Amino acid sequence: MAPKFGTSGLRGLTTELTVTLVQDYTRAFLEACPHGGALFLGRDLRPSSPSISAMVAAAAQAQGVPVIDCGALPTPALALAALNAGNAAIMITGSHIPADRNGIKFYVPTGEISKEDEQSIQANLGRSSLGLSAPIISDETARTHYVARYTNGFGPDALTGLRIGVYQHSSVARDIMCEVVSALGGEAVPLARSSTFIPVDTEALDPNTRTLLAGWCAEHDLDAVISTDGDADRPMVADADGAVVPGDLLGMLTAQILGARIICTPVSSNSGVQEMDGFATVRLTRIGSPYVIAAMEDALKSDPDARVVGYEANGGFLLGFSAIGPTGQTLVPLMTRDCLLPMLAPLAAARAKGVTLSELVATLPARFTAGDRLTEVSTQLSRNFIAELTQSPRARASFFNGLGAETSLDTTDGLRMSFEEGLVVHFRPSGNAPEFRCYAEAPTSHQARELVARSLENVRQRLG
Repeated sequence: MAPKFGTSGLRGLTTELTVTLVQDYTRAFLEACPHGGALFLGRDLRPSSPSISAMVAAAAQAQGVPVIDCGALPTPALALAALNAGNAAIMITGSHIPADRNGIKFYVPTGEISKEDEQSIQANLGRSSLGLSAPIISDETARTHYVARYTNGFGPDALTGLRIGVYQHSSVARDIMCEVVSALGGEAVPLARSSTFIPVDTEALDPNTRTLLAGWCAEHDLDAVISTDGDADRPMVADADGAVVPGDLLGMLTAQILGARIICTPVSSNSGVQEMDGFATVRLTRIGSPYVIAAMEDALKSDPDARVVGYEANGGFLLGFSAIGPTGQTLVPLMTRDCLLPMLAPLAAARAKGVTLSELVATLPARFTAGDRLTEVSTQLSRNFIAELTQSPRARASFFNGLGAETSLDTTDGLRMSFEEGLVVHFRPSGNAPEFRCYAEAPTSHQARELVARSLENVRQRLG
């Protein structure tokens, strides 16, 4: 995979993320975007991340920009620290993609880069080093402040009496998750810590992982299992039976618990949110946090006090207002994807109500989603196939034979098709990897999973 740049950052094979390329993008970012006089720098636990981090630091120092090196920490922790300081940030991470690849995420002092920032960065590529010097300062307070956000907001009794399994694997948040669970009164049970990098995609867990979750719950008598992807901006939560709670359901619950009034979420998210009481507006966007953030910013321009949140189907949660936690302490806004808030809020709410997590989830509208992907499918091949389906009703009727009559078509992002009996299939190319994504929605969880599996198998056969 040749390195690809977009609003998710720069991603590619580690062999192609050369010093020349990485430092070129670092210089372009610092020239094109505001940085507030310093650059916060963080990384995940991939083997290649320290060396790429060193490349970025050297390039920034040569441009005369001081570097605040926060070490290995979650992406939202780095973003929170940079936002509070009014500085830019760069996170070295490939998120959920395989270990032979990596990436770089860029943050301006106000948050994630926009499409306009992306274009400006590309326009500034090819600049020479200024040959200046600037200090590099190690700082571990970003991690501390991130943990304090939740320990202060939820308090020492929020998870009392709960045994929470922590699937650690190689997530950069693996120790933080245990620390926070314990600080909130729960019993953290560490599980499957890995010395090698494991590319966990919380939106498309493989069957073996799902089997492990159920086994751990039974073996350790757990009330839930939590985990994240590699850079900890997406949550994974399973109930006491090991059944994974989809990320968009975590988002719906968290929004409700925090008293949000405006919801911004991609068109691929569970449509049940539109049936819930208490939300004044639900704004559907294209898939990707930049689009969710843009919708949130529009809401805040109209009303700076708007109680607006955003979330994605992968569970990443974005808080756009000062919410009040169970302790009465303020949870400050963080308009970048976060994993901890949508883990803790539902677990703490279920415990406070005296119900299980699955019982709390059962209070939501009965719509069920599922998602998965085909890997090593080029973006162009995906686009060509989706274009063929979009343009030809006959091709759709043939491909989706057996699903019943088509009732609507949505091309907001990829191709989203609704059929009678409440079935929905959504196809799109991944925005940051050579993957073909499929989402489905149905009246039952089993139907949704089967619909994804059958659709992807048909795509696999069609694309060869």
